Amino acid sequence: MAQRLVSVWQPFFLGSDDTQAAIGAATELEELGYSRIWFSAGFEEHLPSRFRELLDGTRRIGVASGIASVWHTSPAEVAAFTEDAHRAHPGRFLLGLGTSHAVLVEGDGTEYRKPYSKMVGYLDALDAAGLAPERRVLAALGPRMLELSRDRSAGAHPYFTTVEHTAEARAAIGADRLLAPEVAVVLEPDATLARATARQYTAGYLTLPNYTNNLRRFGWTDEDLAGGGSDRLVDAVIPWGTAEQVAAGIEKHYQAGADEVAIQVLNGGDTSSFPSEEFRALAALLIPAG
Repeated sequence: MAQRLVSVWQPFFLGSDDTQAAIGAATELEELGYSRIWFSAGFEEHLPSRFRELLDGTRRIGVASGIASVWHTSPAEVAAFTEDAHRAHPGRFLLGLGTSHAVLVEGDGTEYRKPYSKMVGYLDALDAAGLAPERRVLAALGPRMLELSRDRSAGAHPYFTTVEHTAEARAAIGADRLLAPEVAVVLEPDATLARATARQYTAGYLTLPNYTNNLRRFGWTDEDLAGGGSDRLVDAVIPWGTAEQVAAGIEKHYQAGADEVAIQVLNGGDTSSFPSEEFRALAALLIPAG
């Protein structure tokens, strides 16, 4: 990908009950020059209407599902939603797909078996429904899923990873596929406060084997993964500090091969308000004027 994209990943867009507030935040991001808004599709059978609301309420910013679970959604309905969005807003909706986590899938009474095979079957069904591969990406972490994202989609959207993983992912998917990692950040220069905010986020993810197994592949130990993460792990996964320090941490992912970084500003788990100030500060550092 020749163009560097600076994007946003923020749970506010699904968590807020105020549609107009969500559209207002999306419009501000569009005016700041952000390329795309990513947010979870949740765990319901249908893709949330919020994706279309944001597309309808803005002019050019992209919108992406990060991610839609292949265990919870129907391929036929997801394909129809994506094609409908493409007809109304050509090129602006990107379908992000993932295999989710056993604890979330089995809580609904479904057996979490062979997630790779589940994804392959889901992609087969999308192909049969006529959804073009370039309109989807995969939430890929391990080597097999990265290769699948290369062969059967527009690229990869890794989540909760390090710069080293970004470099590995680029090597795995090749130069012509989109690589758009999510990177969570904390705009707080005090180390104690910043890491405390970061651990409110890391604590849950470090109970999920998909993420911990991936981190172990890069040499992180059980000691690093305990208690919300060692300082060293927290610092590797989550850039924190001043806006300039955070921007420098994000730049490392571009240097490692990312085409697009989906920035998630951590604000203590508050999904009812949007961290506008932080995104304005990062835009000034990361997005070229004009």
